[in-house]
Amino acid sequence: MNQTSTTPTIAERLADHFTAFDYARLPEASKHSVKRLLLDYIGVAICGSQTESGEVARAFGAVTGGHAQATLIGGAERVPAMQAAFANAISSHSVELDDIDVLALFHFSPPVYSAALATAEQTGASGKDLLVALAAGCEMMERLSKAANSSLRNRGFHTTPTCGTFGATVAAARLHRLTAAQLVSALGMAGSSAAGLMEMYGPSMQKRFNPGPAARSGVTASTMAGLGFTGAATIFEGERGFLRTFTDRHDAAQLVADLDQPYLLEIEFKPYSCARPIHNAIDCALDIRRRHAPALESIRSIEMARHPDWAHYHQNKRPKTYHEAQVSLPYAVAVALTDGQALFPQFNDARLGEAMLLRLSDAVEIITDPTLPRGVSCRMTMIMADGTRHVSQVDYPKGSIQNPMDDGELRAKFDSLVEPVLGAPRAKEIAARIASIEDCTNVAELMALTTKSGAR
Repeated sequence: MNQTSTTPTIAERLADHFTAFDYARLPEASKHSVKRLLLDYIGVAICGSQTESGEVARAFGAVTGGHAQATLIGGAERVPAMQAAFANAISSHSVELDDIDVLALFHFSPPVYSAALATAEQTGASGKDLLVALAAGCEMMERLSKAANSSLRNRGFHTTPTCGTFGATVAAARLHRLTAAQLVSALGMAGSSAAGLMEMYGPSMQKRFNPGPAARSGVTASTMAGLGFTGAATIFEGERGFLRTFTDRHDAAQLVADLDQPYLLEIEFKPYSCARPIHNAIDCALDIRRRHAPALESIRSIEMARHPDWAHYHQNKRPKTYHEAQVSLPYAVAVALTDGQALFPQFNDARLGEAMLLRLSDAVEIITDPTLPRGVSCRMTMIMADGTRHVSQVDYPKGSIQNPMDDGELRAKFDSLVEPVLGAPRAKEIAARIASIEDCTNVAELMALTTKSGAR
């Protein structure tokens, strides 16, 4: 614990807060949020496990060997918890359909859920234990992002792994049943493990990798602390701590704000298989397509106004791989206009050279408009060959808190991701297990269903 002052450090206050969590006191809203996200995470991870990046991650988890503690989603092996957390985090980030926070700065589930599920299997945890750990981990991650952003992101650090390492650590610590003192140490080690750079866009798999080490580090920090390894109690506010090192400006008070009040988790979901700040642009395109049915060959230009927060991102008009296409606003707009949707099948290498997609991508011009109300806001102005103008502005994309995906839409997304890999009967069984996860006595029963070999 803190040896230099009688005033508790931020880590000590957070450790007391999170170790006091239990299922009975967890707000119903939090239970509902993390349970919905569990369905989404499993579906996205199963689909992502079959991509190139997911397959490499699973292969790495399998070939490195060790005790059979946790499941490689979408495979057939059980591996050490740290390796399962690592591989599953990469799989769940491999199709750009994972959840998002309201500011589109990070994804909760790849680091937090991957670490929690692997640790839950390792420890034989129940469904109720899992829900508590997930809520705690997500809250930790969001609190730190609120304290550190947008300076963290603007300095080039990727929020998902940097803040996610702490969320993964708290989730794993809950399942390892660490004491408050042990959790302080685990948070200290999480700070030394936090990493992840925004230099991740391009034709490579780099972006997919980032949450893997965060999930693994969370399990590692928790395990080490449980074995007696100690860490710095001043990891957040210290002279060389996380906030001063990773940011130019921060608000440390956000980390411990209203600890005595129920925490509202704001988790959003992605209906489109690309970077979240692009979703507003897709919704604009779909809105114009639905209302005006423009003849694609008659589109002269497409002006896309974006808020300064995101105006300089996602501008690549000629992606070379589907990885690049998923972070290309012009391509996403083009495929939404042609297909009327932007799911994973729309983002594939075989389509990148289609003449109409190239034409529409080239027609998109991104401009900056600081008057737009939100960082992710977009306003599309489509000009036709005859001078007709079609305009659509979207401030809250589909899947946001203000424009949510309902349970039916979330289930349809899940089925579309799982059925091609494991079949409709298995998808139905997994969804049913998640719906009653509170009654599950051992999370391993659920995870067994996520493999190609099926329940054991």
